[in-house]
Amino acid sequence: MPKKKNILNQFLIWKYKHISPENFLYILSVVVGFLAGIGAVTLKNLTHFIFVSLETGFIKEIHIGFYFIFPIIGLSLTLLVIKFIIRKKIGHGIPSTLYAISKRESIMYRYQMWASILTAPLTVGFGGSVGLEGPTVATGSALGSNFARLFHLDQRSRTLLVGCAAAGAMSSIFKAPIAAIVFAVEIFSLELTMISMIPLLLASISAVITSYLFLGDEVLLHFEIKDSFELNDIGFYILLGVGCSLISIYFTKVYFWVHDFFKKIENPWYKLLLGGSLIGVIVFFIPPLFGEGFETINAVLRGDASHILKNNIFNTNADTIWMVVGLLIGLIIFKVIAMALTFGAGGIGGVFAPTLFIGSVTGYVVATIVNQFKMVSHTVSSSNFAMVGMAGLMAGVLHAPLTAIFLIAEITGGYELFVPLMIVSSISFLVTKKFIPFNIYTAELAKKGQLMTHDKDKNVLMMMDIDKVVETDFILTNPKMTLGQLVHKAIVKSKRNNFPVVNKHKELVGVLHMDDIRPIMFNTELYETTFVSDLMTTPLDVINYDQDSMEVIMDKFKITSAWNLPIIKDGKYHGFISKSRLLNAYRRKLIMASDSIS
Repeated sequence: MPKKKNILNQFLIWKYKHISPENFLYILSVVVGFLAGIGAVTLKNLTHFIFVSLETGFIKEIHIGFYFIFPIIGLSLTLLVIKFIIRKKIGHGIPSTLYAISKRESIMYRYQMWASILTAPLTVGFGGSVGLEGPTVATGSALGSNFARLFHLDQRSRTLLVGCAAAGAMSSIFKAPIAAIVFAVEIFSLELTMISMIPLLLASISAVITSYLFLGDEVLLHFEIKDSFELNDIGFYILLGVGCSLISIYFTKVYFWVHDFFKKIENPWYKLLLGGSLIGVIVFFIPPLFGEGFETINAVLRGDASHILKNNIFNTNADTIWMVVGLLIGLIIFKVIAMALTFGAGGIGGVFAPTLFIGSVTGYVVATIVNQFKMVSHTVSSSNFAMVGMAGLMAGVLHAPLTAIFLIAEITGGYELFVPLMIVSSISFLVTKKFIPFNIYTAELAKKGQLMTHDKDKNVLMMMDIDKVVETDFILTNPKMTLGQLVHKAIVKSKRNNFPVVNKHKELVGVLHMDDIRPIMFNTELYETTFVSDLMTTPLDVINYDQDSMEVIMDKFKITSAWNLPIIKDGKYHGFISKSRLLNAYRRKLIMASDSIS
């Protein structure tokens, strides 16, 4: 270890002499993009290996019978790996990355570099109805964060490399480097400046080249525009936008309802048995919901859903148009449920693939209904509607309309669908945001005041650590103390002007201020007849350690005009926060966040 550190130190000394900070960051962004691409390729190949293994040999002959048991096996293996190999909580990919940016100064744990690689393929390969995009982004982001730490980069540079890794992961998955950059800026709230733009571009290019080297021309979504955009179809695209927003709301509500339900179950094995059994039942009766579902997506994009609809346990034939529509709507409804159950049962995955699945089917359904009623003289393109529907669901569920527009436009290889993409994405995003203020990635963080946004002031407050501004060197008093005891046991020993008053359980009951005591503190006649309970006052407000964000704390100081406020932790007195110390910490953090990369 000392030898390795010595080599690293020698390299750092050489780097300081010969490479500028900007150029070194460019080099690191290329390396991080390559590593993110390798992570994406590894995740995809491991998942594909498991999936193919389940589709071959003797299992193939009795495959339908095993649909029920596969998800439970995958979830069990996932839980065992987490419990005995990783031994730490993994968390959801993109939310955990956002939390690291906002509250851990963009420092991610080392185990996050490989945890998702071990667990996500087990979840998805065995039929968990989730995607690999979230785990891939988390893996790449952890690689970027720890690579930045290896070379002792500052917080601003670490955050940028985390964003570069996220862009690289998305670029590698979809072979869409421009959309990947937009994704990193939109989801991770990165500032799009020349300082950040070039590293993001380099990482995205590096990752997509890596993907081509290992996977060739293979792409997840196979689509080619065959039907041009018709101006007469604008009304139907508006209808699709509204439909996507309604399904986005349903998607998010079901996801959080199931999440909250499983959160009440403390035993992870109970969660696994309940969630895994329900997933097994769903995929047993509806096999297209097995795994990510890109086979279904590509079939819909080709405009042919016939073999998908036939692939059910009842061998139901879609003889009528309404049978087709009914079965497709069933796919939409149960895909959301299967996805939520997979997460609730302890599976590791992402929501990106389910979003694309549901969006494509939604667009296909709308086009099918329009053509059935012959609302226009021509036949609308079900393939185009399916592709644009994916953008609509992405914009609604992920609150990422720009990512949705550029990803789909880049995948299609042109901008012929740019107008319908903009119409559907903007409508879906605006309507959904009216009812669902935050997307799936950010909702939990937003509740706790831990969400990064493009508002720099709020970001600075959020990045501040409450423990670094809490002062605990106050002498405690209790209501039954006499004035004499207060003077001799507290005032003469304290350098502070405030004295917290607590009961025997250390619960705060009031506050003593030196200005209120000073007029009588030398009147010995009152020493035995005056008590702390007679002198204490109710604090203007209190700070809740576990609930109040820094933004809320700052607002409390502003509203009360107080210079010091007590803080309560777990229902007990914990210390004080002073306005001066809070503002000084804010200024230091603001300077740190505003400094150029050094």
